[in-house]
Amino acid sequence: MNLSKRNFLCSLFSILCAVASAQSAFQPGEQLEYSLYYNWSFVWVKAGTATLTIKNSTYNGNAAYLTRLLMRGSKKADGYFVLRDTLTSYVKADNLQPLYYAKRDIEGKKRKKREVWYSYQGNNCRARQQYTHSSGRVTNKDETRSQQIYDMLSIMLKARNYDTSGWTKGKRINFLMTDGNGVEKQSLIYRGKTNVKMRDSKDTYRCLQLSFVEEDDGDEKEVITFFVTDDANHVPVRLDMYLKFGSAKVYLTQTKGLRNPIGAQIK
Repeated sequence: MNLSKRNFLCSLFSILCAVASAQSAFQPGEQLEYSLYYNWSFVWVKAGTATLTIKNSTYNGNAAYLTRLLMRGSKKADGYFVLRDTLTSYVKADNLQPLYYAKRDIEGKKRKKREVWYSYQGNNCRARQQYTHSSGRVTNKDETRSQQIYDMLSIMLKARNYDTSGWTKGKRINFLMTDGNGVEKQSLIYRGKTNVKMRDSKDTYRCLQLSFVEEDDGDEKEVITFFVTDDANHVPVRLDMYLKFGSAKVYLTQTKGLRNPIGAQIK
């Protein structure tokens, strides 16, 4: 799954909140806001924003968390490509098993839609996937695994319940993820702790550094390096992305409704 300018934000948000202490990292009502910067011709340009929200809801009679990610490019970035993405996920409130996932995106005049419907029998997870291409052609896939399958948002919520207290550098977490057009193995590697300063403020945070890697012709390639606060929230504050068309960085700009006080900010 090589990242393109079209899908790199979605892939990074699939794991951007990937560590936290069990059942204490988030709560309904949480909202995280980000600014996105691209590097074009050695100049960093603000290129868009992203907003992530978590709410209480129901899905097919199940108490659920509704997570929604909205991504919008700036007017300047629209001159290069139009970014208008909306991701939606429902997961069970009691065990965070995914129930439904949808991704709708717009690139110029092209519109695409991906959906995943989950069901369970015994220890098996079934993911019915439907991908509506920009041409209108529809691709369907139906895959069942003995391991849990996640999507770009449900893996975020599940992974935020990891206990990182015993982690050492080099620890690897493997998981299965679908983007609505197939199921793939993904890996996350813990790199240690570091301090991170924000771009547009004087805020500095103690952070855990992690890498999202994928296989490329038999070799592993780092796709995203990201930094989450070393506290009970583990809020992602910066992400560095290595793209086919250059590089990009994402910075946290605002938080609302956090479950715990931010304890990693360096005064």
